Amino acid sequence: MPYVNIKVTDEGVTTAQKRKLIQGVTELLVNVLDKDPETTHIVIDEVHVNNWGMRGEQYGELKKHN
Repeated sequence: MPYVNIKVTDEGVTTAQKRKLIQGVTELLVNVLDKDPETTHIVIDEVHVNNWGMRGEQYGELKKHN
């Protein structure tokens, strides 16, 4: 029973995009690992940009400089 957790920043990911992610990852696991899509679980977590860090800074602050 595969479980995949996808984390993205909360920058307007649409329901349609989430649906495509779920379908695509499920298809990948079916095609590459021969997993049963009925028992494949995909979870998408949206993380606020100030709770995401990179290069030693909050992503929300980095975006302000770009």
